[in-house]
Amino acid sequence: MRISWKLLATLAMAVFSMAVTAQAQSSFDLKSPDKRIELRVRTAQGVRYDVVLNGRAILENCSLSMDVDHKTLGKDAAKVLHSKERSHDETLEPVVRQKFAKIRDHYHELRVEFDGGYALTFRAYNEGVAYRFETSLSQPEVKVYGEEMNLNFSANDVVFYPQEDSFMSHNERKYLPQHLLEILPEFLATLPAVVDVGDGAKVAIAESDVEEYPGLWLRGTKGTGLAGTFPPYPLKEKLVRDRDFHVVEAADYIAVTKGTRTFPWRVLGIVDRDEDLLTNQIVWLLEKSSQVQDTSWIKPGKVAWDWWNANNVYGVDFKSGVNTATYKYYVDFAAKYGIPYIILDEGWYKLGNCLEVVPELNMEELTAYAKQKNVGIILWVVWKTLDDQLQPALDQYAKWGVAGIKVDFMQRSDQLLINYYHKVSRETAKRKMLVDFHGDQKPATMTRTWPNLISTEGVRGLEWDKWSAETDPKHSVTLPFTRMFLGPMDYTPGAVLNAQKASFAPIFNRPMSLGTRCQQLAMYVVYESPLQMLSDSPSNYMREPEVMDFLAPVPSVWDETKVLSGKISDYVAVARRNGSDWYVGAMTDWTPRELEIDFSFLPEGNFQMESFEDGVNADRMGSDYKMTKTQVNKATKLKIKMAPGGGWAARIVK
Repeated sequence: MRISWKLLATLAMAVFSMAVTAQAQSSFDLKSPDKRIELRVRTAQGVRYDVVLNGRAILENCSLSMDVDHKTLGKDAAKVLHSKERSHDETLEPVVRQKFAKIRDHYHELRVEFDGGYALTFRAYNEGVAYRFETSLSQPEVKVYGEEMNLNFSANDVVFYPQEDSFMSHNERKYLPQHLLEILPEFLATLPAVVDVGDGAKVAIAESDVEEYPGLWLRGTKGTGLAGTFPPYPLKEKLVRDRDFHVVEAADYIAVTKGTRTFPWRVLGIVDRDEDLLTNQIVWLLEKSSQVQDTSWIKPGKVAWDWWNANNVYGVDFKSGVNTATYKYYVDFAAKYGIPYIILDEGWYKLGNCLEVVPELNMEELTAYAKQKNVGIILWVVWKTLDDQLQPALDQYAKWGVAGIKVDFMQRSDQLLINYYHKVSRETAKRKMLVDFHGDQKPATMTRTWPNLISTEGVRGLEWDKWSAETDPKHSVTLPFTRMFLGPMDYTPGAVLNAQKASFAPIFNRPMSLGTRCQQLAMYVVYESPLQMLSDSPSNYMREPEVMDFLAPVPSVWDETKVLSGKISDYVAVARRNGSDWYVGAMTDWTPRELEIDFSFLPEGNFQMESFEDGVNADRMGSDYKMTKTQVNKATKLKIKMAPGGGWAARIVK
């Protein structure tokens, strides 16, 4: 059979065209809507990617893979079957307004399907980039033996790294700057690690939409990178006291899950300036949408808290402590100032049985009294005790009319505990109850999915001042740029006994804060927690009516957030709006500082401002402050002075 030269040329061109197409499919380019951020993906030798910011590579040759039933997805020659790009742009209105009443969800997406029953989805937002695995395997159940997430930065950058001792942790660490090369593979960390990639830009490493899977941790690589690591799947556990449930035997896999599913997002928040970390919403945007149908009952607000101040009420005719009379006093205080909640922390039930109320406390009488005063009761519980009695306990709390629970001491983020966070959030939502998780940071990334999950700790907060000098102003001005990036942060501010370094002492039953009174006030504007604590004694607050004129009305949720200035670990100044009222909070480290507040964020017109500034002697006496009333408008520029460990706070109304 003869074949013409013309036909041979046509066939050759077709083969060449197919080869070019196949070659093109091994390389992909994805840009953020504003084109600042570029994600370059390659699949020829395993899945690898670079991240480019304003034309400069900040991460290079990063690799990812997942070992499912000892088959590694994304490794070696990852054969592309199909790819699809799309864009998305809509405005979302969160149930609980942590930063904004409206949030733009705008991204470009690339989804690549591979031979082997899996896909990878990449997204580029103006706020950063993210990716996640998706599997469609024939097995109904699989084991994940590991997940590779290697982040290779282009230089030996400085990273604010919350180093941990083990996977058993409350996640209450300092975010201390280290160079990447200093971080050994055995040095674990929780999230987010915030990397200074030069020219003012920062990269915050996080995760989102974690379910039926362990939480992401980080470790060093002996190079200029960080790698993901995960707590293994628990096989045997041992309870120490009522609360420390240790994993004593673990599997060689990290998860047992469905063969067909999407996996958690691996997130890189990318900002040009430190200040932008405070308004970056990429973690929230990547969370699964609300699983609570009726959310009308979810009411954020402040809460009077007993444990930090050790129930130190005075000027009363009853013995203070965990008893009915003391908590009625808390209810009266909350009612007087329009504070919607009080917490009963450790001591209200006999440890080990969260259905057995201590004899000094009449729960029916107290809850009825609180209801009459329009104050909600929130009950603290140890997580393991609650888990053992979950249904009867929640049913009893609902019968009492309890508004929510504060769950503590989990100290773990393996798959079993991640499942627990979702279970408790689901079960409390069914009963129209709030939940505030202490003892782990991971629930902070679940608040869009469960809007009744009203706040989360997993932060070194004010409680540390009861036993150490470890929560100091340097740490306090680092947190807005680091831990708060994940989501709500229950730092528990509000101390009105305030001390500078020379006069500070950790006194467990009569605690004080490091830094000034005005720094504590500013925390109510700077720190995000829709359930915001008033940690000091009601008796102390009632001696400070001027301070309560600020603390009583300051909101715990916000319609708008403007970061006026800030530098990680040094200082921060934030303006926030709720309705037509504006609040401003500024904080500094141990360096006395002068900042100029530009009020151009205000709308037209004149406003009345009530401001609280460090007193002239606040450098010696931390509680010294001065309150000033003045008129401001959008043309106003005001220089403020902050003492060492100081702050400045203002309420601005029409």
